[in-house]
Amino acid sequence: MVKRSKLVWGSVVAAALAGLGFIFFLTGNRTPEKRYEEIRVVRGSISSAVSTTGVVEPENRLKIQSSIGGRVEEILVAEGQYVKKGEVLALLSSTERAALLDAARVQGKNEEAYWKKVYKETAIIAPLDGQVIVRSIDPGQAVTASDSLFVLSDHLIVKAYVDETDIGRVKVGQRAVIGLDAYPDIRINGVVEHIYFESHLQNNVNIYNVDVIPERIPDVFRSGMSANIEIVVQEKQGALLLPLGAVESQNGKTVVLQKKGGAERGVQYKAVTTGMQDDRYFEILEGLSDGAVVLLSDTSFVLPGKKGGSNPFAPQRNRTKK
Repeated sequence: MVKRSKLVWGSVVAAALAGLGFIFFLTGNRTPEKRYEEIRVVRGSISSAVSTTGVVEPENRLKIQSSIGGRVEEILVAEGQYVKKGEVLALLSSTERAALLDAARVQGKNEEAYWKKVYKETAIIAPLDGQVIVRSIDPGQAVTASDSLFVLSDHLIVKAYVDETDIGRVKVGQRAVIGLDAYPDIRINGVVEHIYFESHLQNNVNIYNVDVIPERIPDVFRSGMSANIEIVVQEKQGALLLPLGAVESQNGKTVVLQKKGGAERGVQYKAVTTGMQDDRYFEILEGLSDGAVVLLSDTSFVLPGKKGGSNPFAPQRNRTKK
């Protein structure tokens, strides 16, 4: 009886293992069904831009010099101050006046006051409205007619450096967005005002300077700051948009993947015509309408199986060459 019971139980276990093996054979060799994510076409804005770098500079940078040599008596403006045309920036004594006043000072205050009254200082006048961006002198300093006393800037602009391969897309009047390396959170709108006619060679590439005028000048703007500029060369509102990953190329055609219509099951490719492209979307010109649904392959991570490749980080045995 004991032997017969063992035989019965052995048969049951063998049958169970055989059944499990058959089920594993059926399911383990079945190709997993490919999964897709449904993406709906939407309306939105899209733009194409030329991205480049540049520098903050005065549009008109004017160096102020004295017409005479002498001594700086008084400075009436500070660096960073805005001045009007005709405003007095500093007072200078000519070399002769400075020597005369020094001699009179020895004789007493009354003598010095007399000569100050009859022999006036020379005024340094602002020739334009602008900002004092450089002050190179101090009171009591001796200067010559060739020395730079101040530097005035009428207003700050951004000079963009555009590659010759992109300059044909840039036009006067286009909108631009300006960012500063020193202040990455600040973004300022601007407009292209002037495209230079002559190029210069930079790293063996022809570069054209393009003046971009900011709509406003933040307080943090300083001459010489590095800037990043995006010049919007084309912009469209209400365009039909699809994410970049939903558009493919098949046999030289631009296509999207969709479910088959009617009672048919499965998927099919449909040809479309694309327009503009930015870093996120394609514009769809033909082939799809509002609300259309396309399929995007599920890119979820799956561990490799027998047919899916091996772990590239696992140690590999040397294979014997046949």
